[in-house]
Amino acid sequence: MKEIKEKNTKIRKVKHRGKLDLAGFKLPCFVLEDGTRVLSSNSVQLALKMVDKDDKKERGPRLRKNLSQKTLQPFINQGEKGGHFDPILCYDGKIKINAYKATVLPDICDIYLEARKHIELDKRQKIVSDQCETLVRAFAKVGIIALVDEATGYQKVRGDFELQKMLKAYISEETLEWQKTFHDSFYEQLYRLWNKTPAPKRPWFFGTLTNELVYRKLPDGVLDALKKKTPKSKRLHQSLTPEIGKEHLKKQIHSVEALAKVSKDKNEFSKLIERHHPPKDLKQKNPEVEFDKTLKAAINTPPLKLKDLKEKLKKDREKKN
Repeated sequence: MKEIKEKNTKIRKVKHRGKLDLAGFKLPCFVLEDGTRVLSSNSVQLALKMVDKDDKKERGPRLRKNLSQKTLQPFINQGEKGGHFDPILCYDGKIKINAYKATVLPDICDIYLEARKHIELDKRQKIVSDQCETLVRAFAKVGIIALVDEATGYQKVRGDFELQKMLKAYISEETLEWQKTFHDSFYEQLYRLWNKTPAPKRPWFFGTLTNELVYRKLPDGVLDALKKKTPKSKRLHQSLTPEIGKEHLKKQIHSVEALAKVSKDKNEFSKLIERHHPPKDLKQKNPEVEFDKTLKAAINTPPLKLKDLKEKLKKDREKKN
């Protein structure tokens, strides 16, 4: 394989997205609309520790240069020389992504590990081959878990198991005493943005807005569980656990109110919400780690600073003008 050409130029769209945890590396991964599984090209290079002469991680087509080395040619299967390692161009919305088929990563590991058995590798090749060994071990661990789950049928129920763990952390066993949670300032912004006059009885759609802007941003399943558990005479937030559920809710309220305060109208507000709190889409998740990740994010996410938001919004408006 003297040269690897960029042949896969067909534009494909991302259907699902996520991050693959391999040996401490978080690799952005995607499933395209035709079912092709891919990894971002830059993450593949970083995971393989492909370096330049100064031992610095380098962006760009480093993978192509490495596999084009004459010393590695005898260890590349004939079936892998006809475009197998060509990059794939895909789009996640309007974002352009250069990627490789997911199977390319273990194939590259095989090439370097096989070469290590038979030839003396140079300094940079040794760095890559050592990392390949680490990655191959990670593949084995992930693979055996997936095989056991498939053989036992656990893959069909583990999502429900993790959901129950999540709900236990967020949903209180008993309905708590009422405490003012949504302050008047929150609804004052909604009145202003929707050009409504404040009244003792709020507009009916404020309830829908509150659900979509605040409660819907809690982990999947929490809002539905709150609606089922909370008596009609009580507020939804009275069914949240004080340590995790209520604290996450307060952060979301603060964030939404901050975005509302810097918005001149509801259209600008909607755009800011979409930017800072994008709609949840279907992602391929690993339920085994999703629980801890969500809790960590809920606890550690810092609140939005009103001053920073105003400055950024001012710059965005100046660009448009």
